[in-house]
Amino acid sequence: MDLFSNYPITAALAAIIIAQVIKIPIHFIATKEFAPGLAFSTGGMPSSHSAAVTALSTAIGYVEGFGSTLFAVAAVFSTITMYDASGVRRHAGKHATILNQLVKDFQLLVEGAKNWENKGAYEKREDLKELLGHKPIEVFFGAITGIVVGIIFYHFY
Repeated sequence: MDLFSNYPITAALAAIIIAQVIKIPIHFIATKEFAPGLAFSTGGMPSSHSAAVTALSTAIGYVEGFGSTLFAVAAVFSTITMYDASGVRRHAGKHATILNQLVKDFQLLVEGAKNWENKGAYEKREDLKELLGHKPIEVFFGAITGIVVGIIFYHFY
């Protein structure tokens, strides 16, 4: 089967792209800050992970039937993915925030105590990624995005 004629894959990929792109205007409306890099970042509103898995599940439901075993597998996979996005990954982001602050505080302490020979290399250290997971509302709207994309793409196939 040609990859682009595969409705479930096309719907899932489209849901990812749509969710990533609409993060930019949503962020702009909320903060008045234009951040096009959000299209290539994890986290934020809506969750592209949730959009992808719910679009995939919706598409599989249309193709195989909502009572099929394959739809059940996809629905469970979607639930686990969304739980992980709002749970484990979100907490990892919170840990990254705290660790980044600790490193900055430690850096100030050391700079005041003595001058490091490797200070330049230390300052080049990148912060840990803090926006890893999603708030439950971001997961919810990601799921809604995916379901809507799955339904719309159904009518194109």
